Amino acid sequence: MKIRIAVLAAAGALSILASPIAANAQVSVNINVPGLVMTAPPPPRYEPLPPPRGGFVWVPGRWAWDGRAYGWRPGGWQPERAGYAYAPGRWVEDRGGWRWTEGDWRRQEARREARREREWEDDHRRHDGGHRHGHDRDRDFCPPGQAKKGNC
Repeated sequence: MKIRIAVLAAAGALSILASPIAANAQVSVNINVPGLVMTAPPPPRYEPLPPPRGGFVWVPGRWAWDGRAYGWRPGGWQPERAGYAYAPGRWVEDRGGWRWTEGDWRRQEARREARREREWEDDHRRHDGGHRHGHDRDRDFCPPGQAKKGNC
């Protein structure tokens, strides 16, 4: 009797080991976010810059996603806008995928003013060696006794 129980126990153990221990369950959720492409775009193609054309701005070519694959769209001319500079579009990483940001026109005067301000700050920093002087401090606060010394 003991042999029979041992044989049955061994057979049961072997049958458990022979069967799959657990079924692998996998759930995949694919949320389609409009405008988001999960495949990275290829590197941009080289396009020789054509000679300047009066009244027009060259817009470089780009890779465009058609829902299944990327296709190259060649560059072209766009009418110039007075007082504006064209900033080309680009592919931007977003939420694990890629999104195309269209090119747009930016005011040139605002860009010039920001550049002038940065240049002035760089010149000023170079001139004083990066040291802070009393006249550079915040105008809202002057440490006690410093106003009489002319540092604020």
